[in-house]
Amino acid sequence: MVRSLYSFLVISVLLFSCSGKDDAPDVSGIGVKLAVERFEQDFFAVDTNNLAASLKEVYQKYPGFFPNFNTEILGLPPLNDTSFAAYNAIKQFLRDYRPIKDSVDKQFKNIGSIEEDVRKGLQYVKYYFPQYKAPQKLITYIGPMDAIFTSRTGGIQSDVISPDALTTGLQLHLGSGFSVYHSAMGQQLYPTYLSRRFTPEYIAVNCMKNIIDDIYVEDISSKPLVEQMIEKGKRIYVLDKLMPHTPDTLKIGYTKRQLDGCYESEGKIWNFFLTNGFLLTKDPGLQQGYLSDAPSTPEFGEGSPGYIGLFVGWQIVKKFMEKNEQLSVQDLLLTDSKKIFEESKYKPK
Repeated sequence: MVRSLYSFLVISVLLFSCSGKDDAPDVSGIGVKLAVERFEQDFFAVDTNNLAASLKEVYQKYPGFFPNFNTEILGLPPLNDTSFAAYNAIKQFLRDYRPIKDSVDKQFKNIGSIEEDVRKGLQYVKYYFPQYKAPQKLITYIGPMDAIFTSRTGGIQSDVISPDALTTGLQLHLGSGFSVYHSAMGQQLYPTYLSRRFTPEYIAVNCMKNIIDDIYVEDISSKPLVEQMIEKGKRIYVLDKLMPHTPDTLKIGYTKRQLDGCYESEGKIWNFFLTNGFLLTKDPGLQQGYLSDAPSTPEFGEGSPGYIGLFVGWQIVKKFMEKNEQLSVQDLLLTDSKKIFEESKYKPK
């Protein structure tokens, strides 16, 4: 174990926490299609006195999304004329979540800025991955507070991708100070280290993460820790390319203090993994300690971020790409993580 790297850390003003890449390509001339559909508005407007017919109209408007919303998000069986229990469950959900809907209406009366961020990300997607068929819709919805998904680059979220749409669950984007997140139930589901990311700014980031996951299917089950770190780091590197003007803190999910601290102590963090012989470990329990979300990384002190392996992998990938500037991001994703590790010669001070 090492002494806390953060306890007496003097945070300097660094440029790492916000990206403003001067070398980002001009994508303003790349056309993309993106239609925003507010599913929650139509869903909460159904006539509960004539629910079956009213929901059928919603289904006809959202034929791709509604079945998945019903079965995967609400957790109900497919609806038919005899689905009385399911219809009653939907009525109950509409009653119970009316206060959440009211909060969503206030917070997301206008989502033009979010649409613009997603659209800009899609332009970069088309620039770097011209053969990829990106979704052409952004669908917003309200689901149960415990309906969550886990990104491969870290973080619990309510945002998913389907063949024809990016979808975002607005119930988990109402701001880090939203009262429900700080209630007893909310804290049980989402401690503060998670709920601080439940802000509107993470919607576009999560959408791009989901696209990266769709482009590049991860298979890391048998890899040693350092290679798993690198596989995760590849995704953050690509995310940086798709969102070059988005703060790095949003992309990696750390606070500014945490990210600045990681850069300030980068050599010490790397030395910890070296001296303890952890880089080549395949112990799932040990790997999880550095590749999963947590309030902090205990070995590095209370102020450190959890999922610190994400930072390490990202830095190794950046070092590798500095030596291989001709390599496209598509080729990077396909490059063996062991090769990246060996050729990066990563040795931070």
